[in-house]
Amino acid sequence: MTVVTVYESDLPGVGKKHEVELGDGARLIIVTHNTGKREVFRRESVDSDSEKLFELDDKLARQVGTLLEGAYFQPVEPTRIETLLGDSTLIEWVEVGADADVVGKTLGESNLRQATGASVIAIERDDEVIASPGGDAMVEAGDTLVVIGPREACRNFVELVTGA
Repeated sequence: MTVVTVYESDLPGVGKKHEVELGDGARLIIVTHNTGKREVFRRESVDSDSEKLFELDDKLARQVGTLLEGAYFQPVEPTRIETLLGDSTLIEWVEVGADADVVGKTLGESNLRQATGASVIAIERDDEVIASPGGDAMVEAGDTLVVIGPREACRNFVELVTGA
């Protein structure tokens, strides 16, 4: 659980100021005027000047606030993401588990395409994307394999790689 430090101070005749520590020494500053207007600033360090990022009227600030709060959308940690192309072709993002049989093997050695009928079109690893990986591309635990193929082939691929 992340602890967020927020500093609040009164601005007599103006409204309130909230400062949120961003973790890298920078702060996000929100000034709420008595009129409802919000101004949002960023300050890189305690010694630097604040840079105004944007300004919102009261109604828009409340709408944006509900979006940030998650009132309209709750993000989920997907174990599987799939996208349908046409009537029967899928693109899926499949995370490779630490105990998967393919860990430490190249795509060629793993025979995933031959075994399932689905093709790996990319490997996402940390902040890197390996597009169109060849048979010599190594599969590591935690990789996300982007796969394309018929629905049944993708299902077989997921079962083989994740054991699901």
